[in-house]
Amino acid sequence: MNMKVRLAAMNFLEFAVWGAYLTCMGNYLGVAGLGDKISWFYAIQGVVSIFMPTLMGIIADKFIQPQRLLGICHLLAGAFMLGCWWLGMEAGFRTEIADKSLFIGLYTMSVAFFMPTIALSNTTAFNILKKNRMDTVKDFPPIRVLGTVGFIVTMWFVNCAVWEDGQFSMTLAENSHKFQYTYMQFFVSGVLSILLFAYCFTLPECPIESKERKVSIAESLGLNAFKLFRRKQMALFFIFSALLGMCLQVTNGYAGPFITSFKGTPEFADTFAANNATLLTSISQVSEALCILMIPFFLKRFGIKVVMLMSMFAWVFRFGFFGIGNPAMPGVIFFILSCIVYGVAFDFFNVSGGIFVDQQCEPSVKASAQGLFMMMTNGLGATIGTLAAGEIVNAYCSWEGDYLVGDWQTCWYIFASFALIVGVSFALVFKPEKK
Repeated sequence: MNMKVRLAAMNFLEFAVWGAYLTCMGNYLGVAGLGDKISWFYAIQGVVSIFMPTLMGIIADKFIQPQRLLGICHLLAGAFMLGCWWLGMEAGFRTEIADKSLFIGLYTMSVAFFMPTIALSNTTAFNILKKNRMDTVKDFPPIRVLGTVGFIVTMWFVNCAVWEDGQFSMTLAENSHKFQYTYMQFFVSGVLSILLFAYCFTLPECPIESKERKVSIAESLGLNAFKLFRRKQMALFFIFSALLGMCLQVTNGYAGPFITSFKGTPEFADTFAANNATLLTSISQVSEALCILMIPFFLKRFGIKVVMLMSMFAWVFRFGFFGIGNPAMPGVIFFILSCIVYGVAFDFFNVSGGIFVDQQCEPSVKASAQGLFMMMTNGLGATIGTLAAGEIVNAYCSWEGDYLVGDWQTCWYIFASFALIVGVSFALVFKPEKK
């Protein structure tokens, strides 16, 4: 089989594992008696992102080939995720989980082993492409886009799949036993993760390269990148990276419960959007895939600062449109617009920010600097932002039966105001160095 096709299949499964639960988990947590802990479930991803990718990177560099370590991590992540499914199944549909602490522990372990696989899958792909004398710049983007496709496919599947009375079916209609409202989403993720474990061991070997010089512990842990804070503009960039990172997981955690909450209002209960929140929000991932292809044009036309500002103000619209909209026409148009601008909000900062770091750093610290950028955004920023968002939502909304209801509009406007302040501040104080 063509090697690019095999790597595309690897990326498809990699992100399909994540898409099965990331955007719809909040709906089930409310039913399972963990609704007030939604922010913690998403913050855990940020906490483990601070150290687990680095730790697994060191292991892949020195002890275990990356494609094999990728498989081992998925085996463990899948096993722990199936543990979450088992606890949910023991509780039953629409029933609180008895041992909530164990459920949180199993989920934490699953995420701890999953998050490093994103970097490991990239390492594996680059290694195999180079080994087969392919151009990583040209050949990797189409392979990576298949990852986003995998994320979307499992989102759609979980949105429509129903398991009731031992029978499986697919429907867009309202059904209390849809996977997006049950523990079955964890089953889908766990099975796919174990499938990817087996697939990884069929991939070509990626031999561990011996280092020509000894690497210090500080370099291995990426600590040498912190010297970039000595430069004012780089320090500002990383600080704003953390501030913008506070927006990253807010809608992943709360867009689903927010849109689904309209089912508790008679005039919106039968609308398509309220009954298919996961399917609606998948437009965000479609937009994300398309926006990746637009970045080179915008960078050449407007430059790095303007592109990153576009991302920051896109977050203002992402949150603001949720505050304005509702599931019925014409309000649902604002939900769709919110999903469309997500591609700009997410990609234009994460991808262009990575390019900026690469351009501004010396070759000896490029890899460490990229790790620092990810730590500030997906680690520190996302963790603080998700927990803060949880406090705000819990202050204005509460679970009533299966729905998280309350003053959602105020919540979204608070998030939009924060993004606006970050964007304006960035425009005023950040001036990238000319080269």
